[in-house]
Amino acid sequence: MTKSNPRIAESELIINPSGTIYHLNIHPEDVAENVILVGDPDRVEKISARFDKIVTRSRNREIVCHTGFFNNKFLTVLSTGMGTDNIDIVINELDALVNVDFITRTIKSQHTSLNIVRLGTSGAVQPDIPVDSFAASTHGIGLDGLLKFYDSSHVVDQELSDAFIKHTAWHHDLPYPYAVACSPSLFDKLAHGMHTGITATAPGFYGPQGRVIRIPLQHPELMDKMASLRYKSQRIINFEMETSALYGLGKLLGHQTLTICAIIANRANSTYSKDYHKAIDSLIDLVLKRITS
Repeated sequence: MTKSNPRIAESELIINPSGTIYHLNIHPEDVAENVILVGDPDRVEKISARFDKIVTRSRNREIVCHTGFFNNKFLTVLSTGMGTDNIDIVINELDALVNVDFITRTIKSQHTSLNIVRLGTSGAVQPDIPVDSFAASTHGIGLDGLLKFYDSSHVVDQELSDAFIKHTAWHHDLPYPYAVACSPSLFDKLAHGMHTGITATAPGFYGPQGRVIRIPLQHPELMDKMASLRYKSQRIINFEMETSALYGLGKLLGHQTLTICAIIANRANSTYSKDYHKAIDSLIDLVLKRITS
């Protein structure tokens, strides 16, 4: 090790006695180049049941990981749970598994770039995007503030961020929004035939996405303002809770990232899928075919 490549302290990178990384509970050899992320731990088995062969399985808290072969391609499927805070753990640990030498605790000289695709569910904010359709995110706009804890200005689309802040008359008491683009190569490979546009990543499911049950909203106009944004022929098409962190951390660490969601609710039309599991199954089959082709 050298001053330019120092040893990473045990408190910063926690490796279990088994040689697995702390939260994900997997070894470096358990990670494939193509990784599918899902929020729901039960969805991991739904996807890996389609594999030709499962090589490794692990579970720790809400994180379930299965790695195996589909169409003779090595593939990892991993659950994250919900929220950008969990994405922070998962992406940093996935990167450490492939780009840090666990023996010397130093960064490897040769960088490995992963293809990381999130398959999720979300709610559309545009009336013309029906439930049970698929949406691919060209950008994630983070309303959560997570990326602001990193040296990240060089990966942020500041022009889009500024346009969003101006259009929504963003309030100073809310986290500063940041916008990050997806991987063009993954978008071209996987997104054709889908609804495409900007995704708003919220730090919660209820108030941060404009839902009201018993607590009044501080800024009830925000969802309508977001839905009316037009930026270089693009618009915000949906709400979810992970994409901005996935795109931001992916770019910072040199990985390719894309989110594709099944639309299970339409907020503009107040509609909800009668059986979104069918849409999820179709999306799984489509992405598995495209990612391994």
